[in-house]
Amino acid sequence: MTDKKKPLVVVTRKLPDVIETRMMELFDTRLNPDDVPLTPAQMQEAMNIAEVLVPTVTDRIDRALIEAAGPQLRLIASFGTGVDHIDLKAARERGIIVTNTPGVLTEDTADMTMALLLATARRVAEGERLVRSGQWTGWGPTTMLGHRISGKRLGILGMGRIGSALAKRARAFGMSIHYHNRRRVHPELEQELEATYWSSLDQMLARMDIVSINCPHTPATYHLLSERRLKLLRPHCYIVNTSRGEVVDEVALTRMLSKGEIAGAGLDVFEHEPAINPKLLRLDNVVLLPHMGSATIEGRIDMGEKVVINIKTFTDGHAPPDRVLEALL
Repeated sequence: MTDKKKPLVVVTRKLPDVIETRMMELFDTRLNPDDVPLTPAQMQEAMNIAEVLVPTVTDRIDRALIEAAGPQLRLIASFGTGVDHIDLKAARERGIIVTNTPGVLTEDTADMTMALLLATARRVAEGERLVRSGQWTGWGPTTMLGHRISGKRLGILGMGRIGSALAKRARAFGMSIHYHNRRRVHPELEQELEATYWSSLDQMLARMDIVSINCPHTPATYHLLSERRLKLLRPHCYIVNTSRGEVVDEVALTRMLSKGEIAGAGLDVFEHEPAINPKLLRLDNVVLLPHMGSATIEGRIDMGEKVVINIKTFTDGHAPPDRVLEALL
């Protein structure tokens, strides 16, 4: 794809105006102005004509779609960091390159994780609902008691970019930082964060006051927090998840929250989103958000710029900077 003809780029969802304008300038771009998710049939039609497909993390690009795609499809430039929605093996077998947008969502997601952590431990959403309901009768010495986070042990599951950024924020709040990761982080970072590494996830979970899930969803992390592991948590422990819902056994989590076996949870992601377990909706000890951890104007524009760079680099005949390699996941 080194000729000067503009490549046909199909975008599956509405992107920021500035990004769509830039794409229209550089490429032969087909947009989705209504921002309605494509049906499988519409996705297949898009992949039959596109040279470059720009899906989002909610578009499932499975083997069947990839194998039936037109021969002209050479690049899937995903708008998002996670790639669990794309069958990478099938794409590789078809010679289709996959890119993502790493690095630009780190600070935004870490901010939201910290916000969820505070909101859950201090019962912010529950208190806000109480005020709006008109049932608040005034201050009381034992009213709406939450938990102080200063001095608490925070266990971070996945000490990548976001996990490290969260650790810095939590450290500023006086929390004790602990983490479990596939690999131990660099000693300098560990020293800077005053972080304790746990090679055993089970042992870490059994000793934490708050657990934050910051690892990606891969086959190896599906239900990493299984019912067995959730039962290792102490009753006063809180769970925060801004990563992927599939990492947690949501049914087991909901059951334990309803029984008071876990103190509470702050969830920005869900196992079967946008569907949410109805039992979760009825619980007061959970804070539920609509997958908005990275939802800032700045972050979305930065993501779009990465998509544009990946497409432009590829169509100019060079290796895109954010190519996803299965071996590195």
